[in-house]
Amino acid sequence: MSIETRPEAQKTDSITEQASRQTLALNPLVAFRGKDLLDSAGVFFKAMINEPRVAADQWLSFVGELTDIASGKSERAPGAGDKRFADPTWKSSPVHSGLLKAYLAWGEALDNFVSETSLSAADKERAHLFTTILVDALAPTNSLIANPAATRKLIDSGGQSLLSGLKNYIEDLVKNGGLPSQVDMAAFKVGENLANTPGAVVFRNELIELIQYAPMTAKVRKRPLLMTPPQINKFYAMDLSPDKSMVKFLLESGIQTFCVSWRNPTVENRNWGLDTYAAALDEAVDAVRDISGSDDISMMGTCSGGITSAAYLATLGAAKIKNLVLAVCLLDTGSASDSAFGSLITPETMLAAKEASRLRGVLDGQDLARMFAWMRPNDLIWNYWVNNYLLGNAPPAFDILYWNADTTRLPARLHGDYIDLYFTNPFVNPGKLTLDGRTVDMDRVKGKVDTYVVAGLTDHITPWKAVFNTARILGDEATFVLSSSGHLQSLLNPPTNKKASYMIGAATSAGHEAFLSSAEKRQGSWWLDWRDWLSQRSDAEVDAPASLGNARHPALVPAPGSYVFER
Repeated sequence: MSIETRPEAQKTDSITEQASRQTLALNPLVAFRGKDLLDSAGVFFKAMINEPRVAADQWLSFVGELTDIASGKSERAPGAGDKRFADPTWKSSPVHSGLLKAYLAWGEALDNFVSETSLSAADKERAHLFTTILVDALAPTNSLIANPAATRKLIDSGGQSLLSGLKNYIEDLVKNGGLPSQVDMAAFKVGENLANTPGAVVFRNELIELIQYAPMTAKVRKRPLLMTPPQINKFYAMDLSPDKSMVKFLLESGIQTFCVSWRNPTVENRNWGLDTYAAALDEAVDAVRDISGSDDISMMGTCSGGITSAAYLATLGAAKIKNLVLAVCLLDTGSASDSAFGSLITPETMLAAKEASRLRGVLDGQDLARMFAWMRPNDLIWNYWVNNYLLGNAPPAFDILYWNADTTRLPARLHGDYIDLYFTNPFVNPGKLTLDGRTVDMDRVKGKVDTYVVAGLTDHITPWKAVFNTARILGDEATFVLSSSGHLQSLLNPPTNKKASYMIGAATSAGHEAFLSSAEKRQGSWWLDWRDWLSQRSDAEVDAPASLGNARHPALVPAPGSYVFER
C-alpha cells in the first residue's frame, strides 16, 4: 500500500486541506473574551431553568430517538461534509453506529431546544454558540476508547501511539497554552523555505521596514505596487512558499513590487495609534516614489491593512496613490456583526476588549488566536487533538499553518482606534475620523483612483457581502471580485490552483444580489485578471533597475528584513 492511501496519510491530508480553508487571519474588529463565552453558557442554562416545558419536550424526543436506535429503526447519519466519522467502523460496527446516532440525536435535541425557546435572536445566537462548542467537545471521536482509528493504532503500535500522544500533550501544556499544536514549527524557517523571494530592506523607520523585491524581468512597469498587510499578522502571507507567493507572481508579471513589514510592538509602544501608522506609511510611500521615479504608486491593502490603506488614501496619500486594491477588507464596520462572530460583537464586548488592551498595553495575537479557535473547534482544536494526542502523530508541516501561528501584537491605542471604527463607521460617515488634521471623506476619493476589491465566497471573518460594501464605498466603477474560497485562500490563490473560480463585475448600487445575477463567472485564479488590470494602470515599461534602492535609500539588509523575526 502506498503512503498516499494509508489512513494516517489521508488524515494528515484532510487536516491540511481544512486548515487552508479555516485558518483565521486575525481581525481586530472582532473583540471578545473568555467571559463572553461563559456568558453564552449562562444564557443557555438560564433558558433550561426558565423554560422546562421546552426542555422536557426535547428530552422526550431524544429518548424516543434512542429507542429507535436500539431497535435498528434510526436512519440518522452525519452530514456529508463531516469527516470526523469517515472511518468505516462507524457504519460496520453496531456499537459504534449506535454511539454515533445517539450523539447526533443529542446534539440535535440541544440545538432544537435553543431554537424553540423564547430567547431573543441575539441570545439564541449566544446559546447556539455554547451548545456547538459543547457538542463538538463531547464527540465520540475525541475519545481514545470510542475512536476506532485511535484504538486500532494503539494496538498496532504496541502502545507507542499513546506514549507519543502523551509526549505531544505535555509539550503543548508547556509551550502552547494547553491547546493542540496546529503545525510542526521546526519544519519552516522564514527567509529559507518561507519568504525567500530575493529583495532588500530599502527603508526603515520605527514602525516599518520597506522591502523592495528584485525584478524578475528585463522590463518592468514604471508605477510600482506597495503591499500593506494587516498589523496583527506577519507580512509574508504575501510571499509564502514559492508556489503560492503573490510577490513572485507580480515580479514575473513585470510589476515593481514593494512590501511593508510592520514592527511587532511591545508595551512600550502602547501609544502608537492609527495616525502613527499612517504617518509611518507615508514615509514608506515617499521612499517607494523616490526609488521608482514615479510620482504616484499603486497600493494593496489586505484585511485590517486595507483599513489602514484606505484611511491613508483619504488623508495623507490622496495625491500619491493612483490605484487601490483591497482584499478581504471590511470598511463598512457597521456590517462587522454579520461575521461568524456576530453574536459576540456588541458595544459591551467591544468596549471591554478596548479596556483590556489599554490595561495590558497591547493586544496579543496569540491570545486572540486561541479565542478564535473556540469559534471553530472541530477544525482548529479537535482535529489536532485527535491527530496529535489520540493517534500520536506529529502536527502537520504546512506553510499556511506556520504563518497563522506566527502572530504579532497590536499596540493598545491602535487596537482602540480599530474598535472605535465600530462605533463611528467613518468610511461611511464622513468627518468621523481625522488623521494629521485631515478628515476621512471617501466621497473625495471616488472617481480619483481606480479600485479593485476582492472577497471570498466562504469567508467567515470578513463576509463577502460586507466586503461588497467596501467596493460600494469606493464607487460604482470599482471592480469587485468574488473568489470561490475563504478568507486566506482568497489571497493564496495562484494560477496553479485548478479548483479556483471567481465572479467579476462592477460594484454598482444595485446591490450584492444583483451582482450575483449579472457578474461574469470565470474558471481559474483571479490573479490573472488582477495582473492584467494592474499592468494596464502601471504606466509604461522601463528597464528593470540594476540594483535595489538608490543613493538616498540604500539596501540595508536582505529580505525578509529584521522586523519579521521580532517576537
